[in-house]
Amino acid sequence: MRPTISSSNPTLRSGLIRWLAVLSVSVLLAACGGGGGDSGSSSVSSSGSGSSGSSSGSGSGSTPSAQPIASTASNTVPITVGPGAQNFVNIPNVSVTVCAPGTSTCQVINNIQLDTGSYGLRLASDAATQILGSLPVAASTSGGQLAECTQFADGFTWGTVRTADVKIGGESASAIPIQIVGDLPDSTVPLNGCINGSNESTSRQLGANGILGVGVAATDCGVTCTNAATSNYYSCPSGTNCSAIAVAVAQQVVNPVTKFAVDNNGVIVQLPPVATSAASVTGTLVFGIGTQSNNALLPAATSYRSTAFGDLAGTYKGAAVTTIVDSGSNGLFFTDSSLPACTSTFTDFYCPTSSQALSATVTGFTGTSGTVNFTVLNAQTLAASGTSYALNGLAGSIGSFPTLFDFGLPFFFGRYVYFGFNTNGNSAYIAF
Repeated sequence: MRPTISSSNPTLRSGLIRWLAVLSVSVLLAACGGGGGDSGSSSVSSSGSGSSGSSSGSGSGSTPSAQPIASTASNTVPITVGPGAQNFVNIPNVSVTVCAPGTSTCQVINNIQLDTGSYGLRLASDAATQILGSLPVAASTSGGQLAECTQFADGFTWGTVRTADVKIGGESASAIPIQIVGDLPDSTVPLNGCINGSNESTSRQLGANGILGVGVAATDCGVTCTNAATSNYYSCPSGTNCSAIAVAVAQQVVNPVTKFAVDNNGVIVQLPPVATSAASVTGTLVFGIGTQSNNALLPAATSYRSTAFGDLAGTYKGAAVTTIVDSGSNGLFFTDSSLPACTSTFTDFYCPTSSQALSATVTGFTGTSGTVNFTVLNAQTLAASGTSYALNGLAGSIGSFPTLFDFGLPFFFGRYVYFGFNTNGNSAYIAF
């Protein structure tokens, strides 16, 4: 997925896992600004108390130093940043069990990328071969197979929508829509709809065996896709001749966590500190916020009200930016002409001659603001060992999105990062 370096060593990846449609909307919302008010949604204020684990480093301005809690409770699952499926650096992976609806016919699929910048479960067809034939393809309202073109900032995924039971840790969601990537021939890709970059149809191109989107939205498109003219969804009679179709929100690919019986109002991503680089690190994904003794919103965290799709406002070096907090991006991505680009194969990344201590502000849409300090290191030096897969200080150019600031995976090291869902009357928020 994205331009990559083909080798057996860790692979740097440039680009963002982010919806283009949402991006264009979020830029408009950021330009509108936000008024004053309290520090978060009503769901934040009732988050509860009594969490285990350290609160150190949770705030926006401090040096991140929080340690993840043990992933032993039913509402937790381990996160591993290591070689993963394809030797890509800074890819946070979890394991997901996918079952044919209402049966014990299941497959455990490892190395699914945890992505807080998208919404819904997407499996690479070449990684789901044991279960694929048992997952029913959803039918469109016109009777054809339902498929989706999911457009990210650097490419797209194309494949059918299917129904599955999904289990993560001790939590489960029954009979939910997911996307299978790469199960339709390239010849069926709708040329008028899948127009951004290349078709990322295999685990090699994705850099993982799938993507678990646990961002703040419940579904991957919402009301936009209830209109055929703006829909990502297609009806494919006999799997061919695909045409855009309106799809009700309830039939769209869904964030699985929102369908858990409990612990369904948000997630907490916890990764340990990384000074510069490590061969691998293990953290914890916690389901629910304020629903159990292990998932309270800690007092040290600051909450920022976001848009319905998780976007915040902010500034970098005096310029206004739209800010996203996205574990699906393997570096910090932003535009800064004063930082030299790498001169060899890592040209999308920054290669300063010395460590650069920088900062950006983050502002929620109720006026809450904070400063995030971060460091940019030389990408070539970080990747030089060939054995390190968790890299702090990795940063690159945003390319065609100069007013976007993407806090990718390095931001998560040493922090508890909370994503409160835009569901059940709650407003979306991000806290850290």
